[in-house]
Amino acid sequence: MAQDLKYHSKVRMYRLQSGLRQEDLAREVDVSRRTIITAESDNCNLSLATALRLAAYFQRTVDELFVQEEG
Repeated sequence: MAQDLKYHSKVRMYRLQSGLRQEDLAREVDVSRRTIITAESDNCNLSLATALRLAAYFQRTVDELFVQEEG
């Protein structure tokens, strides 16, 4: 039986450190603001392409942006 994986999103933290609004980040990575809102929530369900775009923009790995929670 597959275990549900839970993740903590750090997208909001990196966005704020960069001084960006959600709209700004959405424009930079060519997605909707709604997608950024989703990306900033824990256990979000993003496409791999979007996760990779965000990681590339912040010069981080996907694992750094979405940290798997223990237990």
